[in-house]
Amino acid sequence: MNKAIALTPEAPHQVSARLAKNVHRHLSERLIEFLLFAAAAVSVLTTIGIVYVLLSESIQFFQHVSIVDFLTSTQWTPLFDDAHYGIIVLVSGTLVSSAVALAVAIPMGMVIAIYLSEFAGARVREVAKPVLELLGGIPTIVFGYFALLIVTPLLQKILPGLPGFSLLSAGLVMGIMIVPYIASLSEDAMRAVPMSLREGSYAMGATRLHTALHVVVPAAVSGLAAACILGISRAVGETMILAVAAGMQPNLTWNPMEPAATITSYIVQVALGDLPHGSIGYQTIFAAGLTLLLITLLFNILGQWLRRRFREAY
Repeated sequence: MNKAIALTPEAPHQVSARLAKNVHRHLSERLIEFLLFAAAAVSVLTTIGIVYVLLSESIQFFQHVSIVDFLTSTQWTPLFDDAHYGIIVLVSGTLVSSAVALAVAIPMGMVIAIYLSEFAGARVREVAKPVLELLGGIPTIVFGYFALLIVTPLLQKILPGLPGFSLLSAGLVMGIMIVPYIASLSEDAMRAVPMSLREGSYAMGATRLHTALHVVVPAAVSGLAAACILGISRAVGETMILAVAAGMQPNLTWNPMEPAATITSYIVQVALGDLPHGSIGYQTIFAAGLTLLLITLLFNILGQWLRRRFREAY
C-alpha cells in the first residue's frame, strides 16, 4: 500500500514528459512541412512572376503593334526606322535549329541509353555515365565556338556552299550538347523496368536486343517521353550556341544551311544593346519571350498527350 502511494506522485510527471515530447515532435514535423512547402512554393512563385512580367510588358507592346501583324508579317526589323514585327522569322529559326538538334540528340541518346541499360557491364556503366553527364556540364559558349571553329569548317568541306554561319552547324552541336540529358534520363527509366519482364522475355527465347526494343522500351515509354520533352525544351531555349554559330540574321527560312536568328539569340542581341527601357524595341524581347514560353508549353502539352497515348497502347 505504501509502495502504491509512493509511486502515484511520479505518474503525472511521467505523463507530462511524454506529452511534452509528443508536442515537440509535432512542432518539429510542422516546421519541416513548412520548409518543404516553402521550397516547393519558390518554383511556383518564380513561374508566376515570370509569366506576370512577360504578360504585363507584352500587353504594352501589343497596344502599339497589331497582333495580326506580329503573327503574319514575314519581316522582323524592330530596330529599323521602317519597323516590322513578324515573329514568324524568329520562330522559323528556332524550330529549324531545334529540329536539327533533336534529329541528332534523340536517336543518339536512345541508343546510348539502351546500351548502358541492357548491354554494358557494371564497370563500363560506372565509367561511361559520369563521363556522359560531364559532357552536359560544359558551358554552352564553349559549344558555340566549337560549332563555329571546328564543325562549320568540316561541314564546308562536305558542303562547299555552306556559309560561315548556319543553323545546320549550330543545330548539330546543340544536339550533341543535349545527348547527355536524354541518354541519362532514358537510361534511368529503362533501369527502373522490373527485371521480371526481361526474364519473361528471355524465357520465351527472345534475344537481348529484341527484349530491349520490344519489352523494355515500351515499358519505359513514360520516362522516355519525359526525356524527349526535356530535350525539346532544352533545344528551344538554347541561346549561346545559336548566338555564336547561327549568325543572328533575321531571315525567314526553313533551310538549315542558311544563317538565321532565333528567339533566344535576338533576346541576347537586344539585351546587350542600349535601348531605353519602355521603348517598343525594348518591349519586343518580352513579346518574343512570351512566344517562346507558349512554344515550350505547347511542346510539353504534346509530350503529355503522347505519353498518355503510349501508356494506353501498351
